[in-house]
Amino acid sequence: MMGSPSNEVDREPIPGIVEGPQTAVTISKGFWMGKYLVTQGEYLAMTGTNPSLFNGDRSGNQPPYNQNYGTNLTRPVEQASWFNATNYCGKLTQNERAAGRISTNSLYRLPTEAEWEYACRAWTSTRFSYGDDPGYSNLTQYAWFDVNSGATTHPVGQKLPNPWGLYDMHGNVAEWCRDWYAPYPGGIALDPQGPARGSTRSARGGPWFRTASNFRSAWRNAATPDTMGAAGFRVVLVPGQP
Repeated sequence: MMGSPSNEVDREPIPGIVEGPQTAVTISKGFWMGKYLVTQGEYLAMTGTNPSLFNGDRSGNQPPYNQNYGTNLTRPVEQASWFNATNYCGKLTQNERAAGRISTNSLYRLPTEAEWEYACRAWTSTRFSYGDDPGYSNLTQYAWFDVNSGATTHPVGQKLPNPWGLYDMHGNVAEWCRDWYAPYPGGIALDPQGPARGSTRSARGGPWFRTASNFRSAWRNAATPDTMGAAGFRVVLVPGQP
């Protein structure tokens, strides 16, 4: 079930951030999802730039930075636009095909919202992949958010993973998805891709400065695709798509 029931505690009340209607989704095609968020080091190696704010620079310069800041490169890339994220996926696909590590009809891309929530929930229907946690007392074990982040991102993989072994799904940076943003269709949906057009792209997972309710599995947000803010991304690998 994609989305949250109308009685879920702390369901997003802000107009325009719609967590419903709940939709029964079938994912018919297998995919692999990145165990970690794409790091600054991976992004820098692929593109030659690092747009991230939290990259260790203390000179007062503005992004993008190209310097190597050692351990900061294990933090997730942020300040990445949707276009940055999709371009990264395209470059990664080309490189991996050329190296023979993936087949010529496989590709890396951003997850759809349905794929992201399916992977985040990992067969759970509770507010978080580890349970309902009504008082948010266990969230610090799984996510970086306003209570424990120190107003900064953190290296990937330091918190507990979800039941499927995916790290930082509930929080560190927001994560771009492939879809244009819109309310869910409701009813039953087969491999939903979002609307054909729109003005904003969907993002999932809470960024480091948000409050605890924004880290639930169903929470969602959206931004124009050229926005360079609190978003990073993780990739999925899908077979058989030109």
